[in-house]
Parts: sequence; structure tokens; C-alpha cells
Amino acid sequence: MTKRVVGNLVDQETVAARVDSGAAPDWVAAHWNTFREGLLGERNGSPFPCFFGVESVANGDPLYTAVPSMTDKDALLDLGRTVLEYLDTYRDHSDRASLVTFFRPPAEPLSEAEYHRSLWHVLQFLHVHDPEPWPTDIPTDPDDPYWEFSFGGEPMFPTCRAPFYDDRTSRFCPVGLEITFQPRALFETMGVTGDTDAGQHAREVIQDRLGDYDGVCPHADLGDWGVDGDREWVQYMLSEDDSAMPDDCPITVTREHPKSDALCDHGSGHGRGSTAAGDD
Repeated sequence: MTKRVVGNLVDQETVAARVDSGAAPDWVAAHWNTFREGLLGERNGSPFPCFFGVESVANGDPLYTAVPSMTDKDALLDLGRTVLEYLDTYRDHSDRASLVTFFRPPAEPLSEAEYHRSLWHVLQFLHVHDPEPWPTDIPTDPDDPYWEFSFGGEPMFPTCRAPFYDDRTSRFCPVGLEITFQPRALFETMGVTGDTDAGQHAREVIQDRLGDYDGVCPHADLGDWGVDGDREWVQYMLSEDDSAMPDDCPITVTREHPKSDALCDHGSGHGRGSTAAGDD
């Protein structure tokens, strides 16, 4: 039997096989089906805005995991181990191997403000248990245009989809929180960072497609890393209701290291039960 999705790092073929066989739990299947349909389908006659993402999913490039809680310590420690394993291996898998993370939906629906708090709780937890120092070239102040969330020594762009989006369908996931982790090195390998002509052209194309796909103007907070006036953190989970968005980035980053030794030997204990054939 293929490896379980929950608590493990798996490829797209494994996710599809687990879902198709009925081995994955319903919430993982719902996440996978809506993710695949969202990336590969159309809305308003327009394809999903991020053509890199579309090509990646069509080619089976991403890696995946599923997390059974947004708050449980053991679940989030497993997530930390999975992200570290991903960072160790994604370059060998594909040049476009982002990490797509499905979270089990809460028992009761959450408000937009609660989803913002959930995202930053997850990222703060990862930072506190990060076994690697914060990168020396990345500021610790989220209000710096060169700030970017980092983990395992790697700057990355975690972009979210969630159930509260009504207008911005490109960010809508009806199931629960979904975070796609994209290391900056991935964009650099493709030559599409914001400081390149190719990156600026890609941004223009994506924003044009955003308007067609969502049926509304691209979000005012969308911008480029390192540009005065643009901030990275507000783009991770774009606001639908400005009043629900945190006024300041709700994460505290320090260079004090280590804060926790829970993940310092990240190979130990990862993927508990990964050889089991039963439900996730």
C-alpha cells in the first residue's frame, strides 16, 4: 500500500492513488479534489491565474502532506519534520516541487479573523521549533520589505487558500486551510523573481488572469519582495474583509537559537505509522 498522506511527505501520484482507492480520509480526498479542480479547471472562461502552478500540477510536480490539526502540538511537530524533509529532497524531485499542505477542517466553521490567527499560529510554531538559525540575510522585522518567512534556513513564500473567500475564488478552498510552501530558491531556479524581466512579465500575466478568473481587480496587497511599500506577510493570506486582517504581522521572529530542540534531529520519529495500510 502506498504511504499515508497524513504526517508524511508524498508525491502527487501517491495522493491520487490513496484518494482513488478510498484509503485516504474524506477530508484529505476533499482537499485533493478541490485543489486539483481549482488548479486545472477554469472559471469565467479563464484558467487558474498562476500558470506555473497549473503546469506544475498538470505535470505532477508538487509534493504533499496532510495535517490533522491546526493547533495540536504533535501534529505541528510532524508538520515541521515534513517541511524539513521536503527542504532536504525537493530539488531532487522537480524544479517546480512546491509543498502543498492540507489541514483537517475544524469541527466548527471559523471566521476570516480566526483563519488569519490559525495561519500565524502555525508559522509561529514552526519558527519556535526551527532547528536551523534564521537566515543572516533575512531581516527579523516583518515590516521590512526584505522580510520573508523562513524555516530550516530557507526563505519561502507560504501562500494560503481558505473557506472564507467569496470574491477571490483563486484563494478559495471550501474544505479548510491549505498552505503551499514555495522556497525562494524555487523561483530563482525558474528565473522569475521580482527583480528579473521574466519575473515582472510573469507577474503581469498572472494579474491579468487574476482579474478574469476572480471577476474582481487583483488585491491591493499583492506586490514584490524587496520593493519599498510592499510587504510579504500580508500576501500569505490575502484579506477578504480588511477589518479581519491583523494590523501588524502576528509573528515574533528572533535570531536566538535554538528555541527548541524538538526538531533538531528531524529524521527521528518522522512519519509515525508511515508503513501502515489503513486509513490516514
